[in-house]
Amino acid sequence: MPDAVVIGAGPNGLVAANLLADAGWSVEVLEAQDEPGGAVRSDRGVHPDYVSDVFSAFYPLAAASPILSRLDLHEEGLHWSHAPRVLAHPLPDGRCAVLDRDRTATAAGLEQFAPGDALAWDHLCDIWDRLGADIVDALFTPFPPVRPTARLAARLRAAGGLRLARMMALPVRRLAEEEFRGEGGRLLLAGNALHADLAPEAAGSGGFGWLMAMLGQAYGFPAPVGGASALTDALVRRLQRRGGVVRCGERVVEVTVRAGRAVAVRTASGETVPVNRAVLADVAVPALYGDLVAPRHLPSQVLDDMRRFQWDWATFKVDWALSGPVPWTAGEPAATAGTVHVADGMDDLTRFSAQLAMREVPDRPFLLFGQMTAADASRSPAGTESAWAYTHVPHSVRGDAGDDGITGTWDAREQEAFADRIEARVERFAPGFRSLVRARRILAPRTLEAMDANLYRGAINGGTTAMHQQLFFRPVPGTGRPETPVEGLYLASAGAHPGGGVHGAPGANAARAALRSSRPLRRALSRAQAALAGRGARAVSGPEGLPNPE
Repeated sequence: MPDAVVIGAGPNGLVAANLLADAGWSVEVLEAQDEPGGAVRSDRGVHPDYVSDVFSAFYPLAAASPILSRLDLHEEGLHWSHAPRVLAHPLPDGRCAVLDRDRTATAAGLEQFAPGDALAWDHLCDIWDRLGADIVDALFTPFPPVRPTARLAARLRAAGGLRLARMMALPVRRLAEEEFRGEGGRLLLAGNALHADLAPEAAGSGGFGWLMAMLGQAYGFPAPVGGASALTDALVRRLQRRGGVVRCGERVVEVTVRAGRAVAVRTASGETVPVNRAVLADVAVPALYGDLVAPRHLPSQVLDDMRRFQWDWATFKVDWALSGPVPWTAGEPAATAGTVHVADGMDDLTRFSAQLAMREVPDRPFLLFGQMTAADASRSPAGTESAWAYTHVPHSVRGDAGDDGITGTWDAREQEAFADRIEARVERFAPGFRSLVRARRILAPRTLEAMDANLYRGAINGGTTAMHQQLFFRPVPGTGRPETPVEGLYLASAGAHPGGGVHGAPGANAARAALRSSRPLRRALSRAQAALAGRGARAVSGPEGLPNPE
């Protein structure tokens, strides 16, 4: 009988398993797919000579994560590679805003858009210099992050805290207009905000856009050498060297609960795997509450909250094997960036977001475009490019803002039509792009979900990044931590604080909680808190089971 079973071999599940194994626990990881990795996988499925990242590709949060850093994955063969430039946002007139790891280069480029914008960029960088380390600590610390928050609060008091708090809460359109006169700086912030499901007018999108831009400048957007699977392989090798077991093709269909405690899991094949100490679930929140855990074991308030759970936008992705570099009109600044944002400008981003809000398939989709060979020369033959682009679409389609009559069934015709629309967007900024396509692969929302059940219709963030589902609202109000209403069961997925991205924090937080609760006093406190949480939930009052801060 293992001490712990981890459901799901995504990065969070593998991080959790590694930390438990480090503490001397016996661990089994059960993964539904035929290979580990979740949304961190690569293959040669587009063309045999090209390595394509199937889901995620660039990892600024992994580079910044102290959790992954402490695992010493370089000892397992993991190496990182960077494109010459982090990110580019070309414009139709040939100008190009560029995020560089050298802040002076970024600032100099923005000055070309408007006099004074270099100083404006330096000002945003100065804020990061003062607060960045504490923000990263708070981001990757279990909620509530008491010590990092205390340090951050002290620094904020000394640096005009209310004004900085206002900056973080601003919509990115407003922040960009306050800070920059030209389009370049504005688009760097706004494009980064749209890495999540935050519209330019959404509260907090300014802070998110600034955070992503600063992480990119400080850490880059690195890619694992050889493909995304190299990161997964390193985590698996490390776990196996410590005695952990990863079993693929084993879909868990039930967490067995007795007397309010998780005691086993049951697989689709009918096998029951008992656990000695804990079950850690690297699964989407709606799949855990009411599906893997039967409703009778959950407080009524949790089930009611789950009816209000909001996913992030659905995703549509295209992978390409290109016979040559992308012929960007903006030239070398765009050609040497690992990530390229494709949109005409700020108003185009707002228009795109508004169409999603109205449940329309966008006619001019905003694209995140990845140039993997630019970042890692091993991805394709010399002189070629392994590339991808993704955009977002509504979960439930009301209409098509374009002319193709897309209804959201995503049958073969609709997939091909929307992939052509994406290629036409790239062609606008890189004439001749389509003539370079040797092969392409289309990953529609349902396809992504079939390849990773956590990606509900291609939702890649484990739930919206909007403020109403963050911190102590994530995944439901009053939580914010990995503990669940079931003793010995911990949420270890991106549905938990701090959310999406490949950084390992939800998995690490779940592992730490499991290790703490295994101590006798902690177990007694956990039972008392679970009882209080159940009574409070049934009475529909008070926060549900928020443990004492560390």
